[in-house]
Amino acid sequence: MSAASERLPEGRPDSAGLLSELRWRGMLKETTPGLAERLATGRPIAGYNGFDPSAPWLHIGHLVPIFGLVHLQRHGGRPVVVVGGGTGMIGDPSGRSSERNLLDRPTIEANTRSIRGQLEHFLDFSGPQGAVVVDNYDWLSRFGMLEFLRDVGKHFTVPYMLAKDSVQMRLDRGLSFTEFSYMLLQAADFLHLYRTMGVELQMGGADQWGNITAGLELIRRVEEASEAQEPAHALAYPLLLTPSGTKFGKSEAGESVWLDPTQTSPYAFYQYWLNADDRDVGLYLRWFTLFDQGQIESLEAEQAARPEQRLAQRVLAFDITAHVHGAEAAERAAATSREAFDADAAPSAEVLETLYEELDHRFEFARSALADLVGLAIESGLFASRSEVRRAIQQGGLYINERQVREASEPVEALHERWVRVRFGKKRQAIGRLRA
Repeated sequence: MSAASERLPEGRPDSAGLLSELRWRGMLKETTPGLAERLATGRPIAGYNGFDPSAPWLHIGHLVPIFGLVHLQRHGGRPVVVVGGGTGMIGDPSGRSSERNLLDRPTIEANTRSIRGQLEHFLDFSGPQGAVVVDNYDWLSRFGMLEFLRDVGKHFTVPYMLAKDSVQMRLDRGLSFTEFSYMLLQAADFLHLYRTMGVELQMGGADQWGNITAGLELIRRVEEASEAQEPAHALAYPLLLTPSGTKFGKSEAGESVWLDPTQTSPYAFYQYWLNADDRDVGLYLRWFTLFDQGQIESLEAEQAARPEQRLAQRVLAFDITAHVHGAEAAERAAATSREAFDADAAPSAEVLETLYEELDHRFEFARSALADLVGLAIESGLFASRSEVRRAIQQGGLYINERQVREASEPVEALHERWVRVRFGKKRQAIGRLRA
């Protein structure tokens, strides 16, 4: 059973509460008219979100649509995950400055299987309201070109398509016809799901709004003669941006933080959230945990009163790591983090081994280097010269084995006769291993 389903309250609330929950969490940017009234009927609604299979792993940027589907399911709806096996062979221009590499079918199929496995950590796939994964290649591949132009293309004008933000952003940098056609394929997805699975709701990021509304337009035009049909609806999440203005989803080093342990270890994943800025941690608690409003506000108050304890970050890091990697992995990551930064007790050899595997800056040293603290600091890769090391000591920013260095002449004692940790400031650190 998924981690999300294990935490559901007794008796799922009806769908009417979905919008209010997304609203207080700050996850609601825009909806189509009539969606609130449709949800207020209390009848379950099926909603879908698309996922790009260009990689076999999901990253933290995908947590936004994932948790949107989690909340849909918690409020009695049925999540439908559309893996873009067809559209992934073309590429969505939304939010991109250049055309992506096109993938072959076997690669997309393998990526789809991997993505399904990762989603099982969040969504319940059992029962009548269980989540379902579908691949749009299954229906898009059956379209002939003439059939597609007749059944889909004729319902859209070129000015309508050119007015979409995703197209406007790329016109001055070049936009292939392949990418220009993407919104028509996504519109065809919505129509197919609406007809075959009764999916009435498409969910997505605000940068997808143009493509989403194209689907609504297609359904309206094709189904307008049928008064018995429920209207289709759409819901958009705000874009979650980093302080630099780029889309959320990467580490400070510009690398993706993956949900797969083979790409981002549970410890590195935990540390990413532990290092969340005080200004962001409340938002992350709302978006990426299932804590209720009172619990989150209590954590925020505690954080404001005692920010040095980083309680909100520790709760966030443990909860999301447990959600993605399981409670046992979260416990290990938290224990490693506590021991690694405890100035009162040396970390265990096991923790130091873990750090050596995890840290970007790692080095080997000879035993004779222990007599030259400045030279050892240079070997760590954190400093380029002896003068840099001395300035760090004068500023009080150099730590060896979590002890502040006060004199360049201090001897260094290896931890467990094998390890040395070098830290400059709060975040730059390296670990050295005695050369065999």
